[in-house]
Amino acid sequence: MEPATRQLIYVSRDPSAELSTRFLQRGWQVEVVGSARDARRAVRTNSAAGGLLDLSSDFLPHEVAAFESCLTMPNVGWVAATTPGQLQDASLRRLVRDYCFDYVTVPYSGDRIVDSVGHAYGMISLGETASNDGSQGAEGEMVGSCDAMLALFRSIRKVAMTDAPVFISGESGTGKELTAVAIHERSARRNAPFVPINCGAIPPHLLQSELFGYERGAFTGANQRKIGRVEAANGGTLFLDEIGDLPLESQASLLRFLQERKVERLGGHTAIDVDVRIISATHVDMTAAMIEGRFRSDLYHRLCVLQIDEPPLRARGKDIELLARHMLERFKKDASRRLRGFAPDAIAALHNYGWPGNVRELINRVRRAIVMSEGRAITARDLELAEYVEIVPVSLAQAREAAERQAIELALLRHRGRLGDAAQELGISRVTLYRLLCSHGMRHMEGEPIAPPHGDLPASVQHL
Repeated sequence: MEPATRQLIYVSRDPSAELSTRFLQRGWQVEVVGSARDARRAVRTNSAAGGLLDLSSDFLPHEVAAFESCLTMPNVGWVAATTPGQLQDASLRRLVRDYCFDYVTVPYSGDRIVDSVGHAYGMISLGETASNDGSQGAEGEMVGSCDAMLALFRSIRKVAMTDAPVFISGESGTGKELTAVAIHERSARRNAPFVPINCGAIPPHLLQSELFGYERGAFTGANQRKIGRVEAANGGTLFLDEIGDLPLESQASLLRFLQERKVERLGGHTAIDVDVRIISATHVDMTAAMIEGRFRSDLYHRLCVLQIDEPPLRARGKDIELLARHMLERFKKDASRRLRGFAPDAIAALHNYGWPGNVRELINRVRRAIVMSEGRAITARDLELAEYVEIVPVSLAQAREAAERQAIELALLRHRGRLGDAAQELGISRVTLYRLLCSHGMRHMEGEPIAPPHGDLPASVQHL
């Protein structure tokens, strides 16, 4: 006999003593209750449990409706027992379809119903194990197991050991702030403030005061002293998000602070010593911004001492499905019914879609699907990706070109745009790699020029 470690919630107006005995013999701890309220109270912990809802025992309609909130408990696997023809009632049919793993019709076999409840319990236990599994790659709130993400996690741990400025580059929505937080939380400054500021979201005329603060009376409306973000981060980390959108006049002030490590509030006359670590991030092509005069090269080189590249979601392979399931687990409480996961067409669409909005778009699509889904599994239609289920037929030449492009992209991401290292990994010459970059329109991924530049920028300037 199995040890009695599994809990069964047996909801019935007329419980069967024979059935209860059969459950006990099979290793279940049985608790018989007569209402939805008692069923909720019976689940004393968050551990998995089996549930048998005996709808054949003459529950009144309003009592049946009350079971809906009971059946949404995420740690109970429910099986329903019904009388012949009972599921012709639309409300009962919806209740069983949306919330129960199985149902049996009276008269039923005792072994059959014990096996069904055991299966429901097993499915709930699997979900509990998956949500607690620490084997997948993770770094704080970041999740991933592909080569690019594992390399990112290693970089985070390395740069966290130093106090040098870090520059995070990557497309919008890839999670640059999560990387900055992960670096801060693994650094010696983790017990001090982490202060973020979005340089592109604050009007230029207010940015100076946001960064450095002001004294009372510095301008009309300055009724009291305000501490700026730089000063507020003293002892900790200042995260300058979207640094590529910082106005030129603010760039000069920030450069002065980085040189002197002192701030002076607007309207003030005293220089204040500030000890902060600077982490900055942007999706902007900084080389182009410097060539066009939109960003100071001297400031860029002070900010970009250590560089980290965020891989785009489309380059993360199976991580797409891993992230989608992680978000489903995180937000499934928003669903009106228990969701079992993603339908096969949804998985296909997740991999076929290009994800221009990266992880941020994936999160939004999954959250919307959780709320809008009307079935037990999220479909491609729920994700609004129905047109991406079918893979468009491609020629052999197109397939080779796509595979070549992906291999080059991943190699450059792993080696942070260094052509020589990427070419060595791909087994081709540096010149051949440069030619392929041109033919695929991928020059933007080049992290070092093929020949010394002829402009004003030094050869150490990297493309992001």
